[in-house]
Amino acid sequence: MSGREVGAAADVCVVGLGPTGRALAHRAMAAGMRVVAIDPRPTRLWGPTYSCWVDELPEWLGRSAIASRIEAPVVWTDAAHRIPRPYCVLSKQGLFDALPLDDATVITGRARTVQAHRVELADGTEVRAATVFDTRGQAAPGSRRTASAHGIFVDEDIAAPMVSAGEGLLLDWRDENGAGPDEPPSFLYSVPLGDGTVIFEETSLGLRGGMPQHELRRRTLNRLAAHGIRLRGDEPTEAAHYPLDELPPKAGRGQVIPFGSRGGMMHPITGYCVADSLSLVDTALDAVRAGTDPVEALWPWQARLVHWMRMRGVYGLGRLTTDQSISMFDAFFTRPPRQQRALLSAHDDYLALGTALWMTVGTTHPFRWRFDLVGWRNRNRWVNWDYGRARPESDLLLPEDSATS
Repeated sequence: MSGREVGAAADVCVVGLGPTGRALAHRAMAAGMRVVAIDPRPTRLWGPTYSCWVDELPEWLGRSAIASRIEAPVVWTDAAHRIPRPYCVLSKQGLFDALPLDDATVITGRARTVQAHRVELADGTEVRAATVFDTRGQAAPGSRRTASAHGIFVDEDIAAPMVSAGEGLLLDWRDENGAGPDEPPSFLYSVPLGDGTVIFEETSLGLRGGMPQHELRRRTLNRLAAHGIRLRGDEPTEAAHYPLDELPPKAGRGQVIPFGSRGGMMHPITGYCVADSLSLVDTALDAVRAGTDPVEALWPWQARLVHWMRMRGVYGLGRLTTDQSISMFDAFFTRPPRQQRALLSAHDDYLALGTALWMTVGTTHPFRWRFDLVGWRNRNRWVNWDYGRARPESDLLLPEDSATS
């Protein structure tokens, strides 16, 4: 235990240097605040793939943070819906480099105690600051409403039969993943990453406890096989498994400020968090400089109402069948652009969101499926579903792949 004390005169302490924490520390530093940032591995490049709508990014973030751009991504339901709204994949290195912390005090360590004005590290170091932001993310979801995904990185030339340069699949509900109609649903997400590879990521949203990686991988390989895409079996992969139902924190000055996914900014329906967090960094810091409550600034009643409505959406999504999901998304993606944005990304457009949800339920067919969507029937569908055991990796490969691996 070192017993040393750091940052007695600091304005802001940021605990956790993921993208949102690093952005918070960077913008506080750029505003002239005295900043201390804490992370077990502060120079480590982030692992997950981050994406967003281009218009969600704050103006202060340079475009060097964008690795690839898709002008009009596609959603497949019963037919293809091309969304006329630019979408992008963020560059991990570009985003990291765009958020330098040259004038901040960066401490390598793990926080053991996080309080309103004091953080104690595992080695006994104490950090004191006027305001403490906790951006460490969330704990394992357990049986909560969960986003689960298994991604496989495939070379662009091999991926071309499904996704070519400049194209992207946001939600692909085509019947190609090998799941039966009476099994929990999942869809494919696939975009070029700007580094010569394309990610194919089978995804489930809203299921209690999520979907296991072995099942998601099986479904991803089935989709690729349906398009004649052969894999070696040793391609890089990524896994995602995190809760979607974190509530916004209660307002009140003199407390630790949860921010990012820990602070309720994880979108309950889409699972996106980074862009919304980046866009709200200055809102939080402006409140700190003004001596007002950052939580109240981040979460006015309009934003809390939007979050509440989105939570109703993820509850509904997590109890639908594949056919019901297709019908629901088909209804949603015929809504006007403002209503789509209100659900997908707008932080506080409650009027447009309410209209979008009402009309989506009202135009989901057949009529009886609406009872499932609003929770009048099958509220616990898929709970404790048995996905079976993971099969040996060789069983997940096509014969041609096994012969060449």
